[in-house]
Amino acid sequence: MTPVMRRSSQSSIELRIADGLRRGDPDAVRALYAEYGPPTLAALSATLGDRSAAEDVFQQVLLEAWLRCGSYDPARASLRTWLATIARSRAIDHLRRRIPEPWDPSAAGMDSICEREPAADVVDRMVVDGMLARLSRAEAEVVRLHFHMGFSQSQIVAHTGIPLGTVKSRIASALRRLREMLEEERASL
Repeated sequence: MTPVMRRSSQSSIELRIADGLRRGDPDAVRALYAEYGPPTLAALSATLGDRSAAEDVFQQVLLEAWLRCGSYDPARASLRTWLATIARSRAIDHLRRRIPEPWDPSAAGMDSICEREPAADVVDRMVVDGMLARLSRAEAEVVRLHFHMGFSQSQIVAHTGIPLGTVKSRIASALRRLREMLEEERASL
């Protein structure tokens, strides 16, 4: 079978399945599953990293394809692409639901344990500022930009004109020196 004949045959299968879905034919769902189930399930498994979750999401995909079959337009996309788009959306929804909520100490009844005195923050800030003052000016600059201002290494390069390798080495050197200073500080307590 030539590639052109294979595409024509594939288009014919897609149109029959899509037409069957629109008519509410249960055989169309079986055909959809037989034709596109294995690759769609494999893609979901790879995306989610969990076969069981992929099977659950795949069931949602089939249900949504059944319910939204009227929105399928063969002129806009192949049935495979349309189904893959639904699968991608459901996989993203599943992954978003798995992201844990940030821990809230007050919700756990631990707010009093986690509270800090403002004076403690001031002392910590003074210690950090003192340590930064002991770094070279170049190291202190990249540390402030990276950790205090939230700049990425690429943003530091754009902001300062310093080569990326130099930015990386200054951050590494500064962190090594700060670690040594913290160890000295702890040893003196």
